[in-house]
Amino acid sequence: MESPFYILIVLIVIVYLLRLPFRSFYSAKKKGVKGEREVARLLRKLSKKQYIVLNDIYIKANNRSTQIDHIVISTHGIFVIETKNYDGWIHGHEKSQYWTQTFYQKKVQFRNPIKQNWAHVFILKSVLSSFGYMIYHPIIVFAGEAELKNISSNIPVIYINRLLKTIKGINSECLSIAQVEGIAEYLNEINITDSKREKAHNKFVRENIKQRNENIKALVCPNCDGRLLLRNGKYGGFYGCSNYPRCKYSKPA
Repeated sequence: MESPFYILIVLIVIVYLLRLPFRSFYSAKKKGVKGEREVARLLRKLSKKQYIVLNDIYIKANNRSTQIDHIVISTHGIFVIETKNYDGWIHGHEKSQYWTQTFYQKKVQFRNPIKQNWAHVFILKSVLSSFGYMIYHPIIVFAGEAELKNISSNIPVIYINRLLKTIKGINSECLSIAQVEGIAEYLNEINITDSKREKAHNKFVRENIKQRNENIKALVCPNCDGRLLLRNGKYGGFYGCSNYPRCKYSKPA
């Protein structure tokens, strides 16, 4: 007859194995939320007289919808922050469609956060066009234990402990205090917060991905509907948007 201790160990192992299929999804979801909360908590340290911080903003424009992790508005412009909470080594180029997360010998691809954030900037430009000229500062923040390896980017891709310094390092003036307050008030007004938000967002995402792929196949820019033109760059041929530099979308040839 087996001892109670042995039976307990066996039961613990069985429960652990049964939970394995659910751990990946559960962990990713929780880690994403945790990362956003850490960044939001850090952004509260910014001077309220100089910066207005908006977290988890969901807006629709031109039949598109987007969820933006964090927006910081100041006289220096609008900081659009995309938060990632990953482990392992992170490899990526700003023009790639996907980046790679490496755990030992395992590699996982995820959507290029730079392109993801430029889509956020494009929609913000659309909904805030009436406020006139302003400068947008896209930032990618990694809040987890990830180590950034071989990252090629002209916009900041940083660890969380560099975020405040990066924001405070921008000194150019493009907005008045009245404009800053007006933009923050308007974004709060159009922010969608009802209970059907996530379902509606997921539907829009699916539709946008389908339309995006169709546009790319037709050599139409998925961000601004410009033409995708074949160009030569440092790393070879690529398709770039005809509206560059206003739109920076590109894809490999």
